[in-house]
Amino acid sequence: MPAPNTSPVTIAVLAKAPIPGQCKTRLIPAIGAQAAAALQERLTARTLATAFAAATGPVTLWCEPDYMHPTFLAFVGQRRITLKTQPQGDLGARMLAAIADAAGPTLVIGTDCPALTELHLRGAADALRAGSDVVLIPAEDGGYVLIGARAPYPKIFTGIDWGKPTVLADTLARIIEQRLVLTQRPPLWDVDTEADLARLEREIPDLAL
Repeated sequence: MPAPNTSPVTIAVLAKAPIPGQCKTRLIPAIGAQAAAALQERLTARTLATAFAAATGPVTLWCEPDYMHPTFLAFVGQRRITLKTQPQGDLGARMLAAIADAAGPTLVIGTDCPALTELHLRGAADALRAGSDVVLIPAEDGGYVLIGARAPYPKIFTGIDWGKPTVLADTLARIIEQRLVLTQRPPLWDVDTEADLARLEREIPDLAL
């Protein structure tokens, strides 16, 4: 029996600095800028803990606007993590840059999905190791909370309107056009709206404000 494939799969986490007024802006009318920033910090810390618990390979935190925010620097003191500044461009350009930088199979996630567990990450990594070109975990709102790729595939990240609920459908269409092998997992919920915040309080109360 062949040995299981345990080759490294990088996890790239895209995160905004917890700066009041500049993160979780859709929640500010409901909870205020300071609380929204505090939530952003908690979500980022949880995401990183999940990434390290998955133990699929190196973890890189891609920071916006840059990696010099004290919260990001504090993470370096807690874990073996690489900090990088997100490049200019839309979300697709930034995700593509993270995959290209890793120079190998990569999982790209944000910080808005507290429902994402280390088991989800390990399963996604295993899908890439088993031969899938792309792995997706959709978001319930029509986007996705994770995309993994064995290599940079520019066409699945370009020409997407990232603000619309057609993100997943448009991405799937490009994957089909490129004849890439896809693994798609069941969808998860993320925290974008006041209703999502209420769900967070019910289902993951330790993250609630």
